Amino acid sequence: MDSEFLISVITVAYNAEGVIGRTLESLESQTYKDFEYILIDGKSTDKTVAKVEEAGIKNKVIVSEPDKGLYDAMNKGLRKARGKYVLFLNAGDSFHSADTLSLYAKGAENGADIIYGDTIIVDKNGEKLGERHLRAPEFLTHNSFASGMLICHQAFMVRKELAPEYDLKYRFSADYDWCVKCIKTTEVGGCINLKRVTIDYLSDGLTDKNKYKSLKERFRIMSRHYGYLPTLWRHLGFAFRALKRGKV
Repeated sequence: MDSEFLISVITVAYNAEGVIGRTLESLESQTYKDFEYILIDGKSTDKTVAKVEEAGIKNKVIVSEPDKGLYDAMNKGLRKARGKYVLFLNAGDSFHSADTLSLYAKGAENGADIIYGDTIIVDKNGEKLGERHLRAPEFLTHNSFASGMLICHQAFMVRKELAPEYDLKYRFSADYDWCVKCIKTTEVGGCINLKRVTIDYLSDGLTDKNKYKSLKERFRIMSRHYGYLPTLWRHLGFAFRALKRGKV
């Protein structure tokens, strides 16, 4: 590939001055430097853009304009990306350690289709709240996501040429649909599990605030990819496990 950078890290944000600092600090701390940083801002009225402009990140692209929602903004990020691989790190999310991007880069340099890791959940102050109850699978295949969003979207890095645009008919779970589509394009054995926590995920996103709408939409997506009856059966199992965890 002739892309200028190996990795494009994309952040979608709107009025995120209170949380984007942690994202920028984690990028600045990375030991691996062959990346570009793309901010797709929804025309914020606070200091989000100014904070990114002032950040000590060498290669950055800033787009600040109105958009049609989260996934429209993500599509803009994909179109702007010049890297061979794309990774979405949204405002308030951060790399878990200074060597995280170097770990992703090693997988990319080996020509992997998708490189992924595990995630911990943090609050707005960056304090750990816990781990996701779904863990990244040892081996990733198309059928892995029949059991749900096993990999956090932010911990999922994919070769750009394999990445479609997000389907804008989905408001809350287009990232799940996108991940499944990406996996469908991969070769057997083309996905690398980094086998460690790579992302600190801020538990304050669009999906978290619209959980039941998101789950309903995800059911539709799962039915389309894996069939209605198998999806219904799996969801009965999901509900049972949620009841055991005291979440329903």
